[in-house]
Amino acid sequence: MSINWKEYDPGNIFDELISTPGNPRVPARKLANYLAGLEEAELEKRRQMAEATIQEMGVSFTVYTEEGNIDRAWPFDLIPRTISRKQWDKTAAGLEQRLRALNLFIDDLYHDQRILKDKVVPRHLIENSSNFRRECIGISPPFGVWAHICGTDLVRDSDGEFYVLEDNLRVPSGVSYMLENRAITKRVLPELFENDNIMPIDDYPARLFDTLAALSPRRVKQPEIVVLTPGIFNSAYFEHAFLAQQMGAELVEGSDLVVGDDDHVYMRTIDGLSRVDVIYRRIDDLFLDPEVFNKESVLGVPGLMRAWKKGTVALANAPGAGVADDKVIYAYVPKIIKYYLDESPLINNVETYLCEDDKQREYVLANLDQLVVKPANESGGYGMLVGPHSTKKDQARFAELIKANPRNYIAQPTLALSTAPTLVDNNRLEPRHLDLRPFILQAEKTYVTTGGLTRVAMKKGSLVVNSSQGGGSKDTWIVDTEAK
Repeated sequence: MSINWKEYDPGNIFDELISTPGNPRVPARKLANYLAGLEEAELEKRRQMAEATIQEMGVSFTVYTEEGNIDRAWPFDLIPRTISRKQWDKTAAGLEQRLRALNLFIDDLYHDQRILKDKVVPRHLIENSSNFRRECIGISPPFGVWAHICGTDLVRDSDGEFYVLEDNLRVPSGVSYMLENRAITKRVLPELFENDNIMPIDDYPARLFDTLAALSPRRVKQPEIVVLTPGIFNSAYFEHAFLAQQMGAELVEGSDLVVGDDDHVYMRTIDGLSRVDVIYRRIDDLFLDPEVFNKESVLGVPGLMRAWKKGTVALANAPGAGVADDKVIYAYVPKIIKYYLDESPLINNVETYLCEDDKQREYVLANLDQLVVKPANESGGYGMLVGPHSTKKDQARFAELIKANPRNYIAQPTLALSTAPTLVDNNRLEPRHLDLRPFILQAEKTYVTTGGLTRVAMKKGSLVVNSSQGGGSKDTWIVDTEAK
């Protein structure tokens, strides 16, 4: 028995592939017709092939538990998510606009602070931000860019429009899984890639390399670029190794680097010390340099901040970029775009309530059963309350947390996150909620990935898509429906 799209009911939620039972959306038509032509045994064979490919390629991620760290195979769903190229071009323009404005904002905060003086963003939000680094005041990185790699989380509401859920400007992860999802899908569904309607994504490592190379303080043909990892026990280590390999860069830990008396950074090699020009760092600010930040850190490099300040090495993302990663600052991004670019946002924020505001906090506390409450600086889906799926005990606990530290919490409506057909038990298709994390690169030029990492809440009705919280992933297709 093959897939019968007339039996798939997306309900009242916006579904990425199917508008109403039996009616695929235009970007999904070829995919839906192809899948409908596969017998159940063939579909199961392709699903098993995907699982075997994941094992063969060693695609994994690490989950931290009380019992210790657990390596798990990457959770992958065979049915891709489709978006039209026309819509994506508009979305990509909005993402580019957003990152340009955020970098202007960060640069302003570490220099003249015009936006604070003009009271567009309240000064106390920055002064009380756990990610504002006073050590970075007065530093001018190349091109005035602090966040070179950004992962912006997008969601689609019931109106079918994309909204920005949050910006990730410190050490955003997930792009390797976007690339691996495509590699797996090409191996499992090769027939669907025989035309050019599905836009390619495999140029990302080259684009990342070019972005990093543009930051090099030395004008050399082949600058020395390294990827700085905390090590094999980090949850994103697979990605660190993958990107280093794809770029032809060295994967290093802090102990592999040393800052010389000349304030240059060197890498230890079997042939002696080799100068490093650009560090793509995948460790948090506070562990970068024990001379400046956490004195107990063994992950960073003593003297690294000194070298960066002297301009002898480039760091991506720059220390201090996380000040714009704060979910409270997120609420001000539309004003930030208007202030620096004199433009209206091309992609809207999700409506957001700031708990530090008395009236807004009062509304949040009265509606905890309906809202999603998030701490300002957590990631990975941790520390949040999903109101409709919470207990009275959960709500009471969050009410106390909010009252104790209102600056640290925001709240948003519980969105009707879009869904997509997902294979569940016995190869049945059911709608599952999802989001999308595209990646934006900025140095001298700006680049937006063609699509991004689609994360799926594999549990029925769940809105939590993070892999650390039981979520899965899909390949994301930007389909050129106007291609001949």
